[in-house]
Amino acid sequence: MTKRRPLPEVDLSTTIGSVELPSPIMTAAGTAGHGAELHAFFPLDEIGAVVVKSLAPWPWDGNAPLRVHATGGGSGMINSVGLQGPGLPVWLETELPELERTGARIVVSIWGRTVEDYTRAAELLAPLGSQVVAVEVNISCPNTEAGNELFAHSAELTTEVLAATAACRRPRWAKLSPNVGFRLPEIAAAAAAGGAEAVTLVNTYFGLAIDVATGRAVLGAGRGGVSGPAIHPLAVRAVADVRAALPDLPIIGVGGASTAADVVEFAMVGAQAIQIGTATLADPRACHRLGTELAHWCANQGVKAFADVIGTAQLRQ
Repeated sequence: MTKRRPLPEVDLSTTIGSVELPSPIMTAAGTAGHGAELHAFFPLDEIGAVVVKSLAPWPWDGNAPLRVHATGGGSGMINSVGLQGPGLPVWLETELPELERTGARIVVSIWGRTVEDYTRAAELLAPLGSQVVAVEVNISCPNTEAGNELFAHSAELTTEVLAATAACRRPRWAKLSPNVGFRLPEIAAAAAAGGAEAVTLVNTYFGLAIDVATGRAVLGAGRGGVSGPAIHPLAVRAVADVRAALPDLPIIGVGGASTAADVVEFAMVGAQAIQIGTATLADPRACHRLGTELAHWCANQGVKAFADVIGTAQLRQ
C-alpha cells in the first residue's frame, strides 16, 4: 500500500461570494454523477464541494447514443449526453440523503426548458439543509424560449432566468456558455444583474465529429460539446476576459484542468475556485489528487495561502 505524503501547511480555503470552502477544488456538473458515486474513491468532504449533474424538475432520458466520443491525441472528448437525469423530486428522495451522509458540501446544478422550469426547480430546493451550499444555474443548455439558442446566449434571458431562481434561498452561480465569444463579459454582467453571486466559466465548446468510414456524425445527436485539455487555454482566456471586465464578480473556472499547474493558471487569471470535469472521467480520484498536488505546489513556491495566488497573472510581457 502506497504511503500518503503528509500535506504541507498551506491554507487552501477560498471564498466565492458568500460561500466559504476549505478547498478550491470541486467536481464539474455532469462528470461525477448525481450523488455519492465518487465516495468509493475518496472522502467527498475532503474537496471543496460536489457539484451534481444538472437536474430538471422532471425526469429526462437524454439524447440518443452514441453520447460520448474521445477526441484525437488525448485532447479530450465530445459529448451529447443531453442532460439525462431522474428529475429533482426523485433525486431529492433517492440520491441526496446518501450524498449528505458523506459530509460533502453540495452544489445542485439545475436546468430547464422554460423560465418556469427554473422557477420550479428553485422552489424544490428551498427546504434543503445547510449542506447544499449553492445552486448552479445551468443556462448553457438548449431551450425552447429562445429558439434553438441557449438561454446563456441572450443577456435578457440570462437575467430573467437568474432572477427566476431566487426562490432557492441560497447563493446562485450561473454556468455560462463560451460560444458567445467576446460577448461573454456582457452575459456575465447580465447574470449578476439577475442575482448570480458568481459565474462558472465555461461550459463546453460547440463541436462536431465525423466517422470518416461512413460519413456520418459520430454522436447520435449529431453535434456535441467539446471538453478536456484542448479547451483549457480557451477557458483560461474566458476567465481572464470576465475578470478584467467585472473585477468584483467571483468566478469558478472550469475547462480542461488536469494538473496543479492548470488549477493555478485559472486562479492566476482570477478564478476563486476550479471545477474538474473530463479529468474525473479518466481518473475518478482526480479532484482529491489535485487538491493534494495544489497544496504541494503552493508549499514549493513558498505560497502560504491559495488566496494569495488569485489574480496574480501578468497578462502582458
